[in-house]
Amino acid sequence: MGMGQQEKPATSLTGAVSEEISASLAPVDEELARRYPGDPGTRQPVHTVYVPGDVFDAHTIRSWGDAALAALDEHAPDAGTLAAVLGLPDALADDIHTRVRAKLEREPVEDLRVDFEDGYTPASPDDEDGHAARAAHLIAEAHAAGTAAPYMGIRMKCMEAAVRDRGIRTLDIFLTGLMEAGGLPEGLVLTLPKVTYPQQVTAMVRLLEQFEKARGLAPGRIGFEIQIETSQSILAADGTAAVARMIDAAEGRATGLHYGTFDYSACLGVSAAYQASDHPAADHAKAIMQVAAAGTGVRVSDGSTNVLPVGTTEKVHDAWRLHYGLTRRALARAYYQGWDMHPGHLPTRYAAVFAFYREGFEQAAARLAAYANRAGGDVMDEPATAKALSSYLLRGIDCGALDTAEVARHTGLTRADLDGFAAPRRAELTTHTR
Repeated sequence: MGMGQQEKPATSLTGAVSEEISASLAPVDEELARRYPGDPGTRQPVHTVYVPGDVFDAHTIRSWGDAALAALDEHAPDAGTLAAVLGLPDALADDIHTRVRAKLEREPVEDLRVDFEDGYTPASPDDEDGHAARAAHLIAEAHAAGTAAPYMGIRMKCMEAAVRDRGIRTLDIFLTGLMEAGGLPEGLVLTLPKVTYPQQVTAMVRLLEQFEKARGLAPGRIGFEIQIETSQSILAADGTAAVARMIDAAEGRATGLHYGTFDYSACLGVSAAYQASDHPAADHAKAIMQVAAAGTGVRVSDGSTNVLPVGTTEKVHDAWRLHYGLTRRALARAYYQGWDMHPGHLPTRYAAVFAFYREGFEQAAARLAAYANRAGGDVMDEPATAKALSSYLLRGIDCGALDTAEVARHTGLTRADLDGFAAPRRAELTTHTR
């Protein structure tokens, strides 16, 4: 019997069996698509900078960049010094030092949150109205002038009874101010802190729904981050993972889970000297957050260090080594974002991020190219690994660690090709909006 004339293999089940199973699983298929749409494919900032609402002004972003450059000039003016302090590979030292300086000059802050919560101490409670209105005005102006960070917004007060009304009013003033100034900008981010119960997330959803209706915005236009700062947000009273229920309660509006290092540690009774993002309690919380968020399109952010790089060069170098090590540790654990509390943290934030992507760049590019061409190699990769490899390269491009042209040279792939490998399901999903 010639090729193409082979008999069909025998089967025992009728087509009706498959149809019946598919029909029974249709609700599951729909729920999987709704709950787990995958990463949204948008840029994730490498950090979030918090600036108190009474301090934030039109020059904040540039002043942070200038202060970071001044620290670099004073304490690591050349590539060799920075490499020696941080333990950077000699082969990467010049490139990383150059890229860090360029980043601080071009885009020192990727994500800025004007803070109306813990870091905010106005002279009078009545000042908050004015500070919220000013934040909206300045952010709108920055977007109009092209000087805004890629992501900007506010951290409001939480939904607990004592501060709930104040938080709602501040959010209303801020969003209304943006609308009056021309509309909500791209990259708008809101942070809801100290969430303990899913019902508080539901309340935030209802609040945003009402604002969208009042201003004629498309339903679901406004998303928000959930800040994880209490033990109850990880483990609920009934023993379930509360953070997973919070993502569900957000009804598709949750954009991130941000770990609050110091509030969470204090909640568990960790002594102040040991409150750090590498404490076992922190690792446990972030692992739960990471698993709960996986596949949902909600990103996870690490917290911060409160050891500031100030004082003598020796003290700055010690603080830089600590911050660099914590950032590299977080990146290896797939926490691609963290908080920075001081301009002096910016050099080591970018040095750590750039080193992470440049150290693994050539190997990742070669593996993805081999997968794309189905060529041989010393590692046999699967689609899930190709997804991780392309996501790695895309994150490197977005932050400035890698250049689009060099990625194309090493992989033979375009940005669109990388997007396709990073999110193969996205084109199929039409029921989830972010």
